[in-house]
Formats: sequence, structure tokens, C-alpha cells
Amino acid sequence: MSGFDGGILSGIRIVEFEGLGPAPFCAMLLADLGADVIVIERKGGADAGAAAIFKRGKRSIVLDLKDRTARNIAADIVANADALIEGMRPGVMERLGLGPDDMRARNKKLVYGRLTGWGQDGPLAHVAGHDINYVSLSGAAWYAGAGDTPPTPPPTLVGDVGGGSLYLAIGILAGVLKARETGEGCVVDAAIVDGSAHMMNLLYSLRAAGGMPDARGQSMIDGAHFYASYQCADDHWISIGPLEPKFYSELLERLGLQDDAAFANQFDRDKWPALKQRFAAIFKTKSRDEWVERLHGTDVCFAPVLTPGEAAKDEHMRARNILRDIDGVLQAASAPRFNGETPPDPRAIPSPGEHAEEILAEIGVDDREIAAWREDGTL
Repeated sequence: MSGFDGGILSGIRIVEFEGLGPAPFCAMLLADLGADVIVIERKGGADAGAAAIFKRGKRSIVLDLKDRTARNIAADIVANADALIEGMRPGVMERLGLGPDDMRARNKKLVYGRLTGWGQDGPLAHVAGHDINYVSLSGAAWYAGAGDTPPTPPPTLVGDVGGGSLYLAIGILAGVLKARETGEGCVVDAAIVDGSAHMMNLLYSLRAAGGMPDARGQSMIDGAHFYASYQCADDHWISIGPLEPKFYSELLERLGLQDDAAFANQFDRDKWPALKQRFAAIFKTKSRDEWVERLHGTDVCFAPVLTPGEAAKDEHMRARNILRDIDGVLQAASAPRFNGETPPDPRAIPSPGEHAEEILAEIGVDDREIAAWREDGTL
């Protein structure tokens, strides 16, 4: 196969139809792992340049999908792919003649990946929404915050990325494995509301055991004094999470509280609010750096709460080379890692249409036809 080589997914080709947010992120993840990702960009779209991290490692061609010839070119490119990624509202790709039935009629092994907020069917399928809406309806936003604060999930992470991009990536890879075994592709309906609900199953296990009541701020992980973030004397924050008694005991020792009877019964919920106030007062007596010096590297389950810029300078983050400054843009390296190797720097972010000639040559288009398409605006 032509295109990019190297990486655990080398030999897999994916065509992405340009969209927003979670679909491009999924394609970036697969490109990071070595897949040959061709992104079909929209004519007239803005070039985000070095800020377009979600485009890194991809090959780009710009097509005006309102034009019939351009749609035929797109279909020819898909005919040579293992998978397709699109994040349009339900029905848009079908109206363009690029829907699952059309594409799989030409490429029986194609895995057709669809990413939406609400899914391809259901009462909300055609309604607009964003990350905060999908995770709210699925229940995934409910525990995001203490009982006396609004539910505020971290932007994009729980829904767009966790419930959307990652589930689509898993679905595509599962579909490709099955297609290589059976010769038959499939359609992957990755809905953020589905994925973010599925991510709740660990909490549902705790809920079934009585450890995660519906009332917010009443469980170990959203109400206990020993699982929380605290403000320091310099107004920075630290986090602690010693759920296990042995780790909790070590925290008490390092705070000089091992003989304080008030802290003896870790799981006495009635005492949590008062103990949380005491912890807040204690952690407010020192700066974040002072707490890092005292607690860093211990088993008290501790970490400072860092800004992205601070995280890039952290000793552990630097040792693993997780965050990198590439062309003046801070970005995270590929994950996960394989065979203990540190991931290389991600491949370059393409300019719109940068790879048009080589992509078209791979599907048998000659130079004269390419020149004609450029002349008439098809490309």
C-alpha cells in the first residue's frame, strides 16, 4: 500500500471526510498509530496551520463535494480504503451519494464509521447538540462536581473524546479485523451518548453495591475528605486520593494526624464534611511547591493540579516525553505505547490539498486529468 509507513497500524488505510471535533480526533489517533489516513477537506475551508493538531499525520486532498465529479473522485478513493470516518448529521452522506450502501457496493470490505452525538436513530438523532448535552443525558455528567456545585464535566474529554472518538476507533479496528477474516465490512454507529453511558459501567458497579448513591457528594469519590482537590496558600491546587486504608494511614502520618481520633474511622460518612474542612485548612497553610516537596513520590496518592504549560515541565511528564512543543504548538505524543518504546514525534500537519496529486495517482488518475480538475475547480 502506498502512503505512510511505520507504526502498529501500518497497512490500514482510512478515508476521513472533514468534520468537527471527535471524528477528526479519532482519525488523528489512528494516524498516530501508523494508519494511512486520507482526509478529504472541504473546498473553501480555513487553514488552521500549526494549530490543527487533529490533522497531524494525515494526507490531505480538497474536494468540492457539491460537484458530481468531486463526489465520484471521493468514491474512488474510498473504494481503495479499509475504513471511512464521517461525523455528519444522519442522512447527509446518503444525500451526497456517499452513504454506507453506496460505498459498500463498491468496496465490500469497507468499515463505514459514523460518529454523532445522539446516534443514527432515536428521537434526538437529527437534533443539534454538543458534548455537555450528550454526557448530561447519558448520566455521565451527574457526578462531575460536589453536591453543592453545578455538574461541570471537563470540556470535550468525557463525551467527544472518551464516549465518541475512542469508541469509534475501537469499532473501526474491530470491524477491520472482522472484514479481514470474513471479507465483509460493517457500519459502525458510534454515538457519544452511547459511549459516555458505557463508560459509566464502573460507577454502576459501585452503585449496585451501594457505594455510589444518586445523591451527589455522598460517595467516596465525590464527597470524601480523602478524595478531593484542595487549594494551597499560593492559590494553586493539589489533589489527594488515598482510597485504600494503608494509603490513607500514610497520608495521616505525613500530615501529623496519625493520633488524631477524628480521622480514625476513614469511612464514617457523617464525619466527611467536617474532616474536609479540616483538610482544607491544613492544605491552605503551605504553598503547592511545599506540599509537592512533602508528598511527591509517596504512596499517599498525591499530585499537584497543573496547568497544561506546567504539565509540560513536570519531571514525570518530561521523563516519559508525553507533552512536546512542535513548531511552537504544545501537543501530546501518541498513546498507548508498544514494546516499551517512546513514541516518535507525530508526523507533520498537512496544508489543505497538499497530497492531492499522489492520492489521485494511487487510484489511477493521470496528470492531465488532475490539471483539468484544478482548472475547473473540482479540486
